[in-house]
Amino acid sequence: MAQDLESLKKWIGTKETALDYITIPMVHRAAAMLDRDDPFPKVGDAFPIGWHAFLFPRVVRQSQIGPDGHPERGDFLPPVPLPRRMFAGKRVTFHGDLRVGDEVRRESVIHNVEIKQGRTGEMVFVTVKTDMLSPRGLAITEEQKIVYREAPDPKAPPPPPQTAPGKAMWEKVIKPDPVLLFRYSALTFNGHRIHYDLPYVTQVEGYPGLIVNGGLSTLLVFELARRHAPAPIVLFSSRNVKPLIVGSNLHICGAPAADNKSAKLWVTNHEGALALTADAEFA
Repeated sequence: MAQDLESLKKWIGTKETALDYITIPMVHRAAAMLDRDDPFPKVGDAFPIGWHAFLFPRVVRQSQIGPDGHPERGDFLPPVPLPRRMFAGKRVTFHGDLRVGDEVRRESVIHNVEIKQGRTGEMVFVTVKTDMLSPRGLAITEEQKIVYREAPDPKAPPPPPQTAPGKAMWEKVIKPDPVLLFRYSALTFNGHRIHYDLPYVTQVEGYPGLIVNGGLSTLLVFELARRHAPAPIVLFSSRNVKPLIVGSNLHICGAPAADNKSAKLWVTNHEGALALTADAEFA
């Protein structure tokens, strides 16, 4: 297995380009999914920071879908032979704005493939670096990490929970349900079965319930930061540390630095265990 995993490093440097469009219907649906009371969008409106996650879904034919609901591995992403795949985190730099009506070009490259030995076995981290360009030039640079893990050992004890990094000065409580996950997955064309297929997620991947999309929890943190930010967000980084299960309250929290130039952000579950941690810097 170790030799097979090492061979995945030949995917480093693989490139992919694509085009997408920021359409009025997409922006309207995203606002509805986030329960926002925004005016109906029009061409030229600013595209909210963080909503670039709705762009560039991976689209393949139905016959090219793998057993977990994701596209089969080995097209752009390397064919990692580990069964569990999840979003691990991202680092985003905002260079310029995006607007409703923009044609956006994406240039992506497999930046790194790392093999690590974790508490539950071998893990592979794939880092994808992406530039998004609007008609006005470079708008966003994003490094996204995807983690692949071995099947769970049902006898293994759960890892000790991490606690929140501080005292929240901003907070919003959300109770995600299967409908919210469905609407987010529909907007992002995400077929990963852990977000909607209860028998699969519990019996095959060994989780206690449906898993909240990592991109959705990250987007909720973006929304909190954008609502309270004293200036535009120019840098955002996040790390997902624990899966979130549908049906319980999530606490989306933040605390600005003393100089108001940055903020610490995090998400905890209903038991107070840390699920996501993030940092934002303001212009």
